[in-house]
Amino acid sequence: MAATALITGAARGIGYGIAQALAAEGFDLVINDIAPEADVREPLAALDAQGGGVHYVRADVSDPEDRRRMIDTIADEVGAVHVLVNNAGVAPQERRDILEATEASFERVMKINLQGPYFLTQAVARMMIDDPDPEEGGPARCIINIASSNAELASTNRGEYCISKAGVSMATRLWALRLAEFGIPVYEIRPGIIATPMTAPVKDHYDAFIAEGGVPQRRWGQPEDVGDAVAMLARGTLAYSTGQVVRVDGGLMLQAL
Repeated sequence: MAATALITGAARGIGYGIAQALAAEGFDLVINDIAPEADVREPLAALDAQGGGVHYVRADVSDPEDRRRMIDTIADEVGAVHVLVNNAGVAPQERRDILEATEASFERVMKINLQGPYFLTQAVARMMIDDPDPEEGGPARCIINIASSNAELASTNRGEYCISKAGVSMATRLWALRLAEFGIPVYEIRPGIIATPMTAPVKDHYDAFIAEGGVPQRRWGQPEDVGDAVAMLARGTLAYSTGQVVRVDGGLMLQAL
């Protein structure tokens, strides 16, 4: 029996890099995004060509009705979810100093980055727990949250993003504690500066930061770097390490004198 991974926000960027890595591991994939399916046929076809099953479910993780519909669709058309990757996330539509930030932006970022994944985890965890007879020796189960180095690093021109990712970090710890008795490890991955559509508008800033040694490995991270870390966790390599944080940041968070 092939294991199935649900990856949110997976039509592009980090999510797509994760999907490629898990397809290479032999996982069947449920790809979630907000893009119309007609707009993502090419990337979905490329994943399908890697050999596993690929299902696309269009849904907004911040919308409770969309989440319920997605879970119902997966239950009806796919069956069990063995790996959940909470990747969907957004930056503020406009970077503003926290003295000027708006409540509307704060609410939008929190609902997508924190509230949605928190309650999607609740729903998927219930599915995992309610499986009355998991196959003996069948696929392992785990939940992986994609946070950010901004869970620790403060950026005062996008405070809502930093707070949302700090919340994802705490959510990881909470779910790791709650689900440990069911044999479902929960992990957090903290990417650093990754080349994606989200970081493209500030490319020049990060180019200079990396060139000046801000990232010890002196290169941009790529979506496949995050994908490799997710694949390691999904295959059960760190099965006895629930709650762990895996940094994928080129040494960004290392301290030096």
